[in-house]
Order: sequence, then C-alpha cells, then structure tokens
Amino acid sequence: MAEIKDPENTILIELKDGTVTIELLPDIAPGHCDRIKELARAGAYDNVAFHRVIDGFMAQTGDVANGNMEKDFNLRAAGTGGSDLPNLKAEFSGVPHDRGTIGAARSQNPDSANSQFFINFSDNHFLNKQYTVYGRVVAGMEHVDAITRGEPPMNPDRMISMKVAADA
Repeated sequence: MAEIKDPENTILIELKDGTVTIELLPDIAPGHCDRIKELARAGAYDNVAFHRVIDGFMAQTGDVANGNMEKDFNLRAAGTGGSDLPNLKAEFSGVPHDRGTIGAARSQNPDSANSQFFINFSDNHFLNKQYTVYGRVVAGMEHVDAITRGEPPMNPDRMISMKVAADA
C-alpha cells in the first residue's frame, strides 16, 4: 500500500483483485477532483461497470447514470450517461497521459466531461492537452491491468466501491 500523503485528495477504488490508490491533482484540475470526490462520497461510483476496456490503451468507467450493475443495468447504455450534476469545463494541462494517469472521458465537446473517467494502461501521449488529467494511480496498478477487456466486455468488471481516503 502506498503511503497516503493527502487523504482528502486520494481516492481508493476497490476492484475484484484489490485496492487501487489514486492520488488526485487538485492543483492541476480542481473542478474534476472536486467532482470525483463529491460522487464518491455520495456512493455514486459503487458497482459501476468498466464499460470500455481496450488492451494497451485504457479502462473506462464512471457512468453513474447507466453503469451501476446493481440498478437496472443495461450494458448497451453503459457509457452513454453521466451524473445529475452539470458538465465540467476542460482543465487541460501539460501533465502527460502516462501509464496510470486518470483522464476525464468526454464527447467531442471539450467541456462535456461529467462523471466518466479512464485509467491509462500505457503512455497515451496522443491524448495530451485534449483530455483533462486529474489523478494518477500510486498503488494497485496490477489490479487495473487485470480488468476484463472489451468494448463492452461481455462480463464487465466493476468498481466494488470508491471512497475518499480521508473517509475510509
């Protein structure tokens, strides 16, 4: 387990194989960091599927409207929704999309990110300055690497729970 420097800006995601520890970057993307913490504290990410997982690229999750595998789950709808909260303004930075970084998923509109995010499996520098980076995995990346692949996966993995470390 990584040492947690700032529990208020650290996210713990429980996956089937163990805990993933994510250090948020509030100095780089304060709006996105506030959003993931708000939704995590509301329990909105619990049981949400990884609906788009591309080997060598990334694992996407966070559709709190359509991705909860315990609430009227429809795999085809997963990935089409967000939360009840307004979309976020892009917070592009010079932080590269390296392996283990967290990026905000969005539509063609740069200001359309909401609750969905992805974890980079590899260095995806072609995404730099086009998608907001707002965190990085500091422990448990092997559990991310074990997420079931597919677009969408036939039997998707889920975030069992997501908590802010200060609350855990």
